[in-house]
Order: sequence, then structure tokens, then C-alpha cells
Amino acid sequence: MKNVEWEPYEKEARENGYRFICGVDEAGRGPLAGPVFAAAVILPENCVIEGLNDSKKLSEKKREELFDIIKEKALFYSIASASEKEIDEINILQATFLAMKRAVDGLGVTPDLALVDGNREPPLDIGVKTIIKGDSVCMSIAAASILAKVSRDRLMYELDKKYPQYMFSKHKGYGTKLHYEKIAEFGVSDIHRKTFLKKMH
Repeated sequence: MKNVEWEPYEKEARENGYRFICGVDEAGRGPLAGPVFAAAVILPENCVIEGLNDSKKLSEKKREELFDIIKEKALFYSIASASEKEIDEINILQATFLAMKRAVDGLGVTPDLALVDGNREPPLDIGVKTIIKGDSVCMSIAAASILAKVSRDRLMYELDKKYPQYMFSKHKGYGTKLHYEKIAEFGVSDIHRKTFLKKMH
């Protein structure tokens, strides 16, 4: 995708006087285990990152490559999460909002505007514009989606070493046939989202 098409939202925001515009996205709302992650990214004006796209459309290898490039090129970035226990206590939507707020608060600068993927507005202390399919049409959201996704996947690889019986490295905690089989065999662990598995424990 050409960068000309990539930045209409950032460009419009700058024309309206906004200076620090951050893209915000999450990873891991759907899985049965592990935290939900969010990232916030402020890119410089006219930033070019070759191959940037919605994290779901990229290979794991490509996401890993872009992860370092985004961190290098970003003016500011922040990655945060909300734990499986917080997800069970306040529900997945509120936990996602909490992770997003933590990411924005961790930027090191207060953004003027947050461009957020989706159609639900997280309660941030700054202006928010939601963009449906933002990770496909908005450069800073796409960058945030990659930082969140890669960070979460890396954690799931770590958890795979700690809980090898669930084979997290294969499914990253998502509700695959294999994962359900492992839960049926070994039960629900302390990093599973209990509210997602009410029938199984």
C-alpha cells in the first residue's frame, strides 16, 4: 500500500492542528488464555515503513522484522497489557480499554489525539477517533497492531515453556481444537481466562 493512501487520518489531524497523533490497537481479545495486549505509537510525519500492513495479514517473520523497524522509527511507542485475572474481573472489553489506556499513558508524551482501531471508544484522557479496520487503512494503527501482536506472541512462547502441556506456541492461547483438547486433558490453568471457559472448570 502506498504511503500516500496510508496517512489520510494523520494528515487530516495535523491539518487540524494536532501535533502528537498516536495510533492504538490491541492483540489477543479472543484467546482463552493469557493477557490482552495494546500498543500506542506516534510516528513522525511522512514516515515510510516498507511492508507495513495489518498484523493479521503478515507472516510471523515479517511482523518480527517490522517490530524492530517500528520501534526505531517511532517518535514514541508504548506496549502494555491487562492480565487474564483483570479480564475475568472486569470483562474483556474493559480490560482491552485498560490495556489501551496503559499504553497511551506510557508514551512519555501526552498525545493530542488517539486514532483507535475499531468502533468502540476507550476512555482516554485525550481526544479519540475510532476507525473501523484502522489497522488496514491507518499507518500508526497498523504499527501499533504489530507491536501489540508480536509482544503478545513472544509472551505466549514464554508461557509455552512454563506450561508445555498446553502447547501455547502452536495456538497462542486461541480456542483451537488442539487447545480445547489440552484443556480437557489437563484442566484450566491459572493463566486461562476463567470467564471464557465457564463450562470447563
